[in-house]
Amino acid sequence: MDYGLFLAKTSTIVLAIVVVAIVIIVLASRSREEHQAHIEVKKINEKFEQTEQTLNSLLLSEKEQKAQAKALKAKKKAEEKSETKSLPRVFVLEFDGDIRASAVASLREEITAILLVANEQDEIMLNLTSPGGLVHAYGLASSQLARVRSRNIPLTVAVDKVAASGGYMMACVANKIIAAPFAVIGSIGVIAQIPNFNRLLKKHDIDYEQITAGDYKRTLTMFGENTDKAREKFREEIQDTHELFKEFITANRPSIDISKVATGEHWFATRAKELNLVDELQTSDDYLMLRAKDADVYKITYVAKKRLGSRFAELLSNISDKVQSHLWQRSREAELP
Repeated sequence: MDYGLFLAKTSTIVLAIVVVAIVIIVLASRSREEHQAHIEVKKINEKFEQTEQTLNSLLLSEKEQKAQAKALKAKKKAEEKSETKSLPRVFVLEFDGDIRASAVASLREEITAILLVANEQDEIMLNLTSPGGLVHAYGLASSQLARVRSRNIPLTVAVDKVAASGGYMMACVANKIIAAPFAVIGSIGVIAQIPNFNRLLKKHDIDYEQITAGDYKRTLTMFGENTDKAREKFREEIQDTHELFKEFITANRPSIDISKVATGEHWFATRAKELNLVDELQTSDDYLMLRAKDADVYKITYVAKKRLGSRFAELLSNISDKVQSHLWQRSREAELP
């Protein structure tokens, strides 16, 4: 019995090691190209059509379904025979911003890909969500959108939740800004804050030395003793950044009264429209549904290369989810009378 128990434990450990080894080998042996960075393209029109057909199959009578199928077939046949020009295209992008505007890495790749094929008859629609963040990071994101405008390709930005500070810096580049009624728009302001531990260091008899060359190489510091001169210079830098921000907004949306909106406040889109910060009150969903009626709508996504470790972790997570789902299902079956 002791030997049988030992054998069972050993077999379990060996089996676990073999399973892990097999998983790693399978992941490593897959085609490397499958995991290389690439652009994914999905046609949104097809998604709408499939959803509509699914609902109609459940809601319409058999006679109505046949009539609709006949009409759809006739429409497609007419489109195939038509000699008119192809439909314009709408390229849809997503930008979910954080303080460092990390999504700009994907945005630049997506825009580059679109600019290789798009023309002035097409449109790019960016679904933007961002609470703002670092000036230089969102400056780069705005410059990526400016690439679209410089080629005279219509650019629309949709804000369903929030486009604040750096987020609005991006949005203002667009030809048109649409926003859900209670989306947060603004603020057009700049903030900088830094803690100072100098008194704490002095309390514990800890010296901190900092050597610089140049009067303003360092202004405010976390550990040194800050001076009024340093504070004043820091304020000047923040004020200059704010002035550049206002100039950028004015250049892209000249209809805005910048003195009225560059106060650091934010508004819900319903009020922001009164201030010309947005053009239309509309969700991105409604906008895309309308455009899908007269244009081919494509969602463009840049998929970054995944490392083996992250792929392995993702696989283990999927296995864990499936096991938990299976156990939950079995427990539910056990509860049934």
